[in-house]
Order: sequence, then C-alpha cells, then structure tokens
Amino acid sequence: MSKIICIYLMLSHLYFNGRVIRTRGFIVFRNKLRFYSEQKNLDLLAIERKWRERWKQLKNRPKNQENKQKFYILAMFPYPSGMLHMGHVRVYTISDTISRFRKMLGHEVIHPMGWDAFGLPAENAAIEHGIHPVDWTVSNIKAMKMQMEKILTDFDWDRELSTCNSDYYKWTQYLFLKLYKNGLAYQKEAVVNWDPIDQTVLANEQVDGEGRSWRSGAKVELRKLKQWFFKITDFAEPLLKDLDKLNEWPDRVKQMQRYWIGKSEGAEFDFIVNLNRKYRETTFLIKVFTSRPDTIFGVRYLAISTDHALVSKDFLQSDVYSKVLKLAEEMKQYLIGANEKKKSTKGINTGLYATHPITGATIPIYVASYVVSDYGTGAVMGVPAHDQRDWNFTKANRIVDEKDIRRVVKPYSAKFIEECEVYTSYGILTSDCGQYAGMSSENAINAIVNDAEKRGYGRSAVQYRLRDWLISRQRYWGAPIPMIHCSRCNVVPVPESELPVILPTNISLTGRGGSPLKYVKDWLNTKCPKCHGPAERDTDTMDTFVDSSWYFMRYTDPNNILLPFSHDKASKYLPIDVYVGGVEHAILHLLYSRFFTKFLYKLGMYKPIHNNTQGRDEPFRQLVTQGMVHAKTFKDPLTGRFLKPEEVDLSNPNEPIQKSTRLAPEISFEKMSKSKYNGIDPEITIEKYGADATRLHMLYKAPVSEILEWEDSSIVGMQRWILRVWRLVESIANFPRQSDDLILNMSMMSNEEKETYRLINFTIKELTTIFYDTYSFNTAVSYLIKLTNHLTSISPNVNMSRPVYIYGVKCLVKMMAPMAPSLGEEFWEVLNKGRGTRTIFEESWPKVDNKGLSVEEVTCIVQINGKMRFSLQVPSSILKDNLMVEMLIRKSNNGQKWIEENQTGKKIKRVIHANGGKIVNFVFENNQRKE
Repeated sequence: MSKIICIYLMLSHLYFNGRVIRTRGFIVFRNKLRFYSEQKNLDLLAIERKWRERWKQLKNRPKNQENKQKFYILAMFPYPSGMLHMGHVRVYTISDTISRFRKMLGHEVIHPMGWDAFGLPAENAAIEHGIHPVDWTVSNIKAMKMQMEKILTDFDWDRELSTCNSDYYKWTQYLFLKLYKNGLAYQKEAVVNWDPIDQTVLANEQVDGEGRSWRSGAKVELRKLKQWFFKITDFAEPLLKDLDKLNEWPDRVKQMQRYWIGKSEGAEFDFIVNLNRKYRETTFLIKVFTSRPDTIFGVRYLAISTDHALVSKDFLQSDVYSKVLKLAEEMKQYLIGANEKKKSTKGINTGLYATHPITGATIPIYVASYVVSDYGTGAVMGVPAHDQRDWNFTKANRIVDEKDIRRVVKPYSAKFIEECEVYTSYGILTSDCGQYAGMSSENAINAIVNDAEKRGYGRSAVQYRLRDWLISRQRYWGAPIPMIHCSRCNVVPVPESELPVILPTNISLTGRGGSPLKYVKDWLNTKCPKCHGPAERDTDTMDTFVDSSWYFMRYTDPNNILLPFSHDKASKYLPIDVYVGGVEHAILHLLYSRFFTKFLYKLGMYKPIHNNTQGRDEPFRQLVTQGMVHAKTFKDPLTGRFLKPEEVDLSNPNEPIQKSTRLAPEISFEKMSKSKYNGIDPEITIEKYGADATRLHMLYKAPVSEILEWEDSSIVGMQRWILRVWRLVESIANFPRQSDDLILNMSMMSNEEKETYRLINFTIKELTTIFYDTYSFNTAVSYLIKLTNHLTSISPNVNMSRPVYIYGVKCLVKMMAPMAPSLGEEFWEVLNKGRGTRTIFEESWPKVDNKGLSVEEVTCIVQINGKMRFSLQVPSSILKDNLMVEMLIRKSNNGQKWIEENQTGKKIKRVIHANGGKIVNFVFENNQRKE
C-alpha cells in the first residue's frame, strides 16, 4: 500500500431518469475515504439551459478577428415550415461541430443562418388555414429559431436573413435586372401545367399520377404562356468543365450535374425538303443534329416535333395536319406522366420527303412524339439499325421492312450482328458507306464532318441537354419580377432607384384564377419608366431557386443598403469553405448557385483574395452531403398496412407484437413521414435525453454521408459515455492540487504514463484530421470512447495529480466539446473551478506532440512455424533491423526455450518479419517438434 498514492475504488451505480444521470461512488486518498459524488445529479437540460444563457451574454463581447484565417461554414438554409425534423438536426449538428472546432483553431468563423421563406408551401398553408403568408412565415421562423437554440447551434444570428423580406428581395430584383441588361434574362412562350377549373398554373408536384390537379381534380392541360427565362445555357461549357476543379465534391454529385448538363459532341446536317406551297414550288431546310455522324448512311426517316416550323397548314395535307394536332393533344397527357414507351413510338407520316445530303436518297418525314422542340433543332434523324428507340419507332410505324434496314456500322470483331439486333457501339463502316467504307467510326466521323463542312451541307456541332432556366411563377408568394409592360415601349425594366418592387399584402388568396397580383389594381397599374404613359407591372413572381442561388453571398454583408454585398467583403469571405446539405439538392440548387456565382464574378462584383485551386468563380470549395434520417416502421404482415405506434405492443422492444392479431409485425427503417407513422419530434427527444446526447448519437450512429437509422434506445449508450467522462472530470476536480500548470516531461514519465501520453496524442492527431478534413464523426466518437476507457482503466493506479492524467482528461473534454458543446463547457468549468477563459471555445485545440507519438518499446509476437509461442518487448528503434530483432528474440529466456532447446538439430529455413517487425515467424525445415 505504501507505493500506492491513490486507490480509486469505483462502487458506482447508474440511474437513467430521462435527461438526469445519477451516480454515486467514492475515492480513497492515502486510506482516507472521500466521497466524490453523493447521489450526484447530472441534469443535462439544466446544463444546456445554463450555457444557452451564458452564450447569449458572450455574444455581446467584442471579438478581435484581426489577422485570423477566415473559415466560412454553411448549412443549407431551411424553408420555415414551423418545425425542425431530424434531418434538420443532423445537418445543423454537422455544421455546428465543424464551426466550433474551427473557432478552437483560432479562425475567424462565419456560420450564418437564414430562411428560404418564399414559395408554394407557405401559399398553400395560408389558403388552408386562412392566414396571410407573411404571418404564417414570421410565426414559423420564430418557432424554428427557438428549436435551433435547443439543439445548441452556434449560428451568427447577426447575419440572419429571410428571402421574403424586402431588404433581401430588393437585391434579388437588382440581380434580375443585371441579368436582363447583360442579355441573360428574356421572355418567350413555354409550356406550363394549366388547371382549367382554378385557372392557374400548377407546379409538377401539384399534378397527381393520373394527370389531375391536386386541388380541383381537373384534368391538367399543357398550355403555352409567355415566361421569363435565365440564359444558363450560355454558361453550359464552364459549368461542365469546372466540375473537374471541384476536387472536394462527392463524385456522385458531380456526375449528376454532368448528366444534367448533358454535353453531346457531333455534327449538324442539312436535309432539303421540296415543297409545293400554294401551287408554288419551294424548298425548306431541316437542320438535324446527331452525336453519331458515322451512321449518316443508315438514315431511314427524319423525325420532327409537333410544333416544328414544317408542321403548318401551308405544308401539310389537311387530314395530316388534323392528325398532328390530335397527337399534340395526346402528348400533353404523355408529358404529364403517361407511359414512356407508348410516348416514344407514336408518330404520323407527314407525306413529305427530304433529300439525303450525301446519297441523295428520298427520306420520309414523320412527326414523332419523342422529339421536343426545345432540344436541338426539333428534328432528329432515324437510324433504326443503330438506335433502339429508332428501331422501335420504325417497327411501330412500319416505315420500312426489317430486311430493308441498312446496317452501316459493324463490330470490330469479324462476327456480324444478327438481323434483329441493334448495334449501338462504334465499329467499322460497311460497304453501304461509299468512300468511307472500311474506316473505323472514329476516323469516319472526322472525315464525314470535314467533307460536309467543305461542301456546305453540314458542320461540327455541340448540343447540351441543359435548358434555359424558366423562373416565372404565376403565384403570389415570391419576389415580383421587376419588369413593366407598356403598349408603346413593350417590356421595360423597373429603374434600379425604384427597387424594391414591393409585394402587396392586400390580396385575397383562393388558389383560383391565376396570380392574385393581377387583381390588385393600385399595385398593377403604373407608369412606363420610358414614355411615362400608362403601363402594368409584370404579375409573375420568381422561382424560389433564384432566392437561394445567391443568399450565401448576402451573408458576407447582410446589412448593406447600397448593394447586395460589398466587393471587399465578398472577396474576403468567398468561396464558402464547407457547404453542408442534402444530396437531393445536388442538381438544381447547386447548379443555379454556380451559374449566379460565375455571372457575378464575370461582372466584377467580387474577386476572391484567397488562393483557390478549385476556381475563383465557384461558390463552394467543399461539399458535404449528409444522408437521410430513417426511422423504424411497423407493417401488418397480412395486409402490408403501416401500423400506428399505439397498434404495436412494445413491452418487449426486441419482440414487438401487433395488438389486434398478436402477430409479429414486419419491421423496416424508412424515410420519416406522417403516412408511415414513424416521425420523430426532435423537441421530445431533446426533452427526454438532452441535446448533447442527441447530437452525439446523431454523429456516432452512422457516417455523415450514409442513411442514419434512428433509434431512441441507443442514445443510452451516449449517456453512459457522458457519465464516464463526468467521473474522470470529477476525479480531478475533487483532488487537491497545488498548481494549474502542467509540465509534461517524458523523461520523468513511467512506462504506463508514456503509453497514456502516446494514446492522448494519437487521439488528438486522428480527431484533428477528422474535424479538419474527413468529417468521420462516428470514428471520432469511437476514438474518444477508447481514450475515456483507457483513462478510466488506469485511474486506480495513477496519482490523479500527475500531469499526464490531468492533461488527458482536459484534452478529452476539449475534443468532445464541438460535438457536445454544453457538456464541454460544463466539464471545462468544473475542471478549472471557474478560473481561466469564460468559454471552452476560446481555448486552443490540443496540439499533437510528435515525440509523444513515438513508442520506445513495442510488443513483438514470436511464431514458430506459424504458431504464436510467446511475445517480447523490443525497442521500437530497432524494428527495421531484422538481424538485431532476431538476436534479441533468440537470447531471451523464451527464445532459448522455443528456438534453441526445442529445435536442436533443426535448421531454420527462413525467418519472416511482418507488420513492421512486430510479428516474427521462425520457420524450421521439419514441422514436427517437441511441445
């Protein structure tokens, strides 16, 4: 007992009473009993309330941000629905953890929050509840802001914005005018979903699977209305090319954007149509794009869209024209969601013919339902032998017999394809290809296009799947489009000095009759800025994606009343260093944000001052896409019906029983929804377990990018860990010590202390990498649990005043603080007894001592003919010296026994060193030996 300075006896008990964790135990100091905690209550909610209030007070303290490295961390801002769901909790926990870590690194951190407040959901809710969208939105923002505080997020509320406030959408309108003046905003006719009963435009999500309006039940029609567009196609190539610079974006997100932009390189050919127009011979030119010029000799028909310029009474027979109009009506239903295969084979023979530009052959022209006017030229060539859709269309419309289908490309291998097969790959051109016969597809493409350019019937061309961005919405709750319609001057922009065009509040929302703005006469009627005559405002509002395509820029300078943001501030803080959000936004939101950023950079509105190899005109340096949160569902095994929680007997959670049938229900984890009765209310969870435990569970349960299967029961594991850390904190807080200065001198450490110091530094190193780069927070929690277990296991044998032990507990608390902030604060305050900094987040993140990472001795496993026989401690410095390691092994007592004595007369065949010298296998010639 004389050598033992402190014996730590743990006779502890755990009591989980919701968010209150109770413990009791004692410590013996030199045979003197001292209780460290007598029925100590760790009231998680009380701790959280305490630190939420303390943080509010600290927010008012002046901050010195000079000469600090900037770090802009942003979570996608939410639509203010009125209630956070678990998906919100996950994304904000991730961004908050990163933000707090960066503050401990000493960075100037921007972590703002705002509200994507415009949009259809608020308008529908206002109609349903009889409340104005303004009141609905303001009330919901207030509720969600309180919920965000409860999950302990540290947002920069002084940068808060809401897209429905005029001081924000004034600048959305300003940017619209910049796009307009630069030729990137224009009006044209476009097809929309039209409800003939409510007389309004519907979003795609408002049309059900049968093509009916969600509100009126009317069969939805497709109508052409004049709409506003942004010319995003002008930026198609840089949007595509610069994806290669985004090294810190998930590959699947970049691939989704590549597909959406859809670049096709090929050629455009001219087909001449001879027409008899009102008894007068004339010609008509059809331009056709193809990505496979090598198949030009296999063309058997041309296909045009229903609204192609050739579809006219002047060119078509009256009966054919009527059939085309009928097909166009049918296509409206196809576009709304009918059978895709049926859609792709519907066609009408126009009775017209085109001349093949190379062979001079006569080619029939069909109106085809699969051709759309806004992609390419609205005309494509049909090559049935080398395109499956063309093959299906040819057979369905009996264009030519199968025996007459011309196969103009054959596989590189000698074996030719069967008559009924469609060959779509590159190959060798056949004898039907004239002078190009025998060429490979690659060589033939170049040759055919070069000849076409020389002779004037074709040219190389590039097409994109990407279409211009339709931003018009015939609804109320959105930013008004700042344009004026004058009978004399046509369309005139609102002068910048008259912005914002305020959204009127004196409206009546019924969901019928189109946009209610056209009925607010005192708002609608205005003067033309050009001729000062009577005019009307544009009654469309902007797509909410416009609001969210630049909000991250406004955060850099949210109170600017002269500009959307100052050049200097945007240049200082952009790009965003880490952007966190759901993968469901991988295409539109991210693509539109990239478009806006490139445009504003080109306009000179900002110029990043930081080195950024990923492109100075890209908005987000690193993209982190978190997985969804799924919850447990129960299904009736007989009917497949989802069961409500009250229909399931969970008295034994491991063996749930359906109450009505006494059968075991089918159990699965699925996306949370009301229809599946598996929604989890974050507020109830936090009230029951505490926000810190909930956050830790959220981070530990699954990797950030993976689906998280939520189970309340497993939060208890996090509470147990919290309790073990609390014991360590109390063990130091209750131990009298003379000084707060920690002197970590490895030469004065015992072997056990050196191992502890090594594990501390290893944990710091791994967590720094995780928090800095990989965001594998589940692994981070695992490392901290291992460190906790180690410190707990050695505590009975270590003097609790020893610097390495105190240092280990302090590092542990610092490293858990970004993930569990109020507990980190509380534990730090207890450790320091109120001395020092006012918050742990003003403390520095622990630094790695590389000397502490090195191990003086390691355990070497010794095998004889592959079987482990003994282990030996050897100096780590000689691990790479195989002969020295073998000599130490053979000279040891166990080496004498197992190698020298038991293997007398046997030769060592070879010695195998593995695992960096930590495993050594002696292989003898004869495997039989004395045991």
